[in-house]
Parts: sequence; C-alpha cells; structure tokens
Amino acid sequence: MAAGVHTPAAATERGVWTGIAVSPGTASGAARMVLHPAEAAHLKAGDILVAPSTDPGWTPLFLRASAIVMESGGFLSHGAIVAREYGIPAVANVPGILKALEDGEAIAVDGSTGRVMRGRGETHGARAAS
Repeated sequence: MAAGVHTPAAATERGVWTGIAVSPGTASGAARMVLHPAEAAHLKAGDILVAPSTDPGWTPLFLRASAIVMESGGFLSHGAIVAREYGIPAVANVPGILKALEDGEAIAVDGSTGRVMRGRGETHGARAAS
C-alpha cells in the first residue's frame, strides 16, 4: 500500500467509525442525512451534516452544521477544504455511514482523529478546535 493511502474500516468497535481526519476539532449533535443539497430543509443550526460527498452547491449548508461527515473524499476534497476554511470539524471517507446511522441520531465527531461515534461523546453539543 502506498504511503498516505487510507483504507477505511467498518465500525472499529460498536458505534465507532474511523475515516480520514480532514478538519480538526470536535462536535456533537443530531446527525442529519442529506443526499442532495436541495433536500436539506431539516438541517438546523448545530446539526451534523452527513453526506455522500460535497461540491460547491453544498457550501451554504456548512454555515448551519457543527461538523461534516462524508462517505467519500479525502484531505483535498471540496468538503475538507471548505470545512477547514470555516473551522468546522470534518471526517471524510467513512463508507456506509449514511446507512449505519438514523436521521436525528446523536453522534460525536472528532475531526482530529477521524472518528465518528454514536452518542454525544465528550463534546456535549459544542464545537471546539483541537
């Protein structure tokens, strides 16, 4: 395997997924599954945006999200770059996360370690830089 290549794992332990840490910080909140930016009316301020991937059409949604989780992408993907610019924790390359979580389920995101955890974790709804 080439250096720098990340092979994502399924849930490494019950309710914990590991992807690529693309924007540092931690946040917790309600997971909002959004398959297309036009279908994001249910995304409220402080929710965690869970998406297949993002492109420039998704950017306005980042202003409402406390964190971003993407099924695909990497350190140089659109979602990663915009999350870093906005100071939003983000994890990319978490295949299957859209099917593994329920819309509105409480999750915690650690953009510094690339972990997505079921439940609120230790962040208690806040966004914090690491």
